[in-house]
Amino acid sequence: MNIGFNKPYLTGKELHYIAEAHARGQLAGDGHFTKLCSSWLEQQTGCHKALLTHSCTAALEMAAILANIQLGDEVIMPSYTFVSTANAFVLRGGVPVFVDIRPDTFNIDENLIEDAISPKTKAIVPVHYAGVACEMDAIMDIASRHNLLVIEDAAQGVLASYKGRALGSIGHLGCYSFHETKNIISGEGGALLVNDMALLERAEIVREKGTNRSQFFRGQVDKYSWVDIGSSYLPGEIVAAFLWAQMQEAESITARRLAIWHHYHGAFKALEQAGRVHRPVIPVGCDHNAHMYSLVLHNLADRTAFINAMERQDINCVFHYVPLHSSPQGVVCGWVTGELSVTTDLAERIVRLPLWLGLENDLESVIGKMKNYLSKVFD
Repeated sequence: MNIGFNKPYLTGKELHYIAEAHARGQLAGDGHFTKLCSSWLEQQTGCHKALLTHSCTAALEMAAILANIQLGDEVIMPSYTFVSTANAFVLRGGVPVFVDIRPDTFNIDENLIEDAISPKTKAIVPVHYAGVACEMDAIMDIASRHNLLVIEDAAQGVLASYKGRALGSIGHLGCYSFHETKNIISGEGGALLVNDMALLERAEIVREKGTNRSQFFRGQVDKYSWVDIGSSYLPGEIVAAFLWAQMQEAESITARRLAIWHHYHGAFKALEQAGRVHRPVIPVGCDHNAHMYSLVLHNLADRTAFINAMERQDINCVFHYVPLHSSPQGVVCGWVTGELSVTTDLAERIVRLPLWLGLENDLESVIGKMKNYLSKVFD
């Protein structure tokens, strides 16, 4: 059997809810299922308002508009992240300022942020890698002292928390993803969490193509019109119906993923103690959601050999981001603060292991093949 890196999970209710959405007679956005999903997010996170979007990229683009990013404005973020984190701000004329990451969590190093701040800095974008929280208390303190917005890229962070607070609910804005590779999925999909009430009215307008349509439907205005910039950031009801089925099972999905994660973690403990791999680190106060399980090998050659060896045994393991500061577009439009030596080093050594619901049946075999290779290759 081929063990893919990811396999989208179905709860069994998705098609039923899609049919119900059609029967209700509304397939465009902000219908019955969109409202259910938004309410669930608000209850889970405690945010003021959750606005469902067609992707996390869309949520980040909305955040960039709400942050009033103008030509030359600087936005501090890690280089080790997905391109959307930077693209959203570059599209507004902003300049990504790349800061190095911590060697334990792969998250932005909070101790390096303040040195990257300049008079042009407008926002900080912490990325919660693998659903493990950044040090948000320190980041929020820096932002408060320098009057900066904090936009959490919590694409991987649904049902994960920092000191009891849901990821995405701590900064001024938070962005979620429901892409098929995430824990809770809708194929494509996302959400913008609005935690600062001062941004809520405009967020609704930006999401509705720059119109005050939401106010019209609430009876607050007698007609709606074009009042600001914006775009069509709503998902359709088919996407929301699929997502609602996932949200109803979100806690059990997370629990099953955590069980797989802990199985991996226990299995590789001896190899870590022998100095052959490094396992993930979860700091105190961080409750993660088992979005991924990864190992850090000694060097790029070892990682490549491991991936190839597993591929020969029909197990698909993968590396992750090419750091943005070293990518062709990143060189053109981004700035680097410091050497980013941790980012460059770890990006060449991390390998992500398969983690999806249904893997449980083959997990012992998968782990056995990995351990067998990793034990022998260093002998």
